[in-house]
Amino acid sequence: MKYTKLIDAAGNARKRAYAPYSHMTVGAALLSSDGTITTGCNIENSSFSLTICAERTALFKAFSENRRKFTALALITNQPEYVTPCGACRQVIWELAGNIDIILCAPDRKPRIVKMRSLLPLPFLKKSFIR
Repeated sequence: MKYTKLIDAAGNARKRAYAPYSHMTVGAALLSSDGTITTGCNIENSSFSLTICAERTALFKAFSENRRKFTALALITNQPEYVTPCGACRQVIWELAGNIDIILCAPDRKPRIVKMRSLLPLPFLKKSFIR
């Protein structure tokens, strides 16, 4: 599979997750168009609204390092089924990365590749703002 290195990076990021409440550890690895991989993990807080997902961690980290073009994002969890990005992450992925490949991974399952557009068919768009 062409995303093996990206999936491995997401798996390593998952090991750094901090999930003492849900016990759901998540790792993400974002592939930039120049081949750079940026990783992220979920970090929970007892005030759940302050928790950050792995996908947003990776995207915000990449943006803070001046990366702006992406081709794929791998997402891996410790859950037996595929887990897709939450609604907030879907919007952030769409706005910052566009219609990239999303590689969903679960233990003992073959990775599944979907396009971001299939996960968020009607995104909130910048052009929606009234000027």
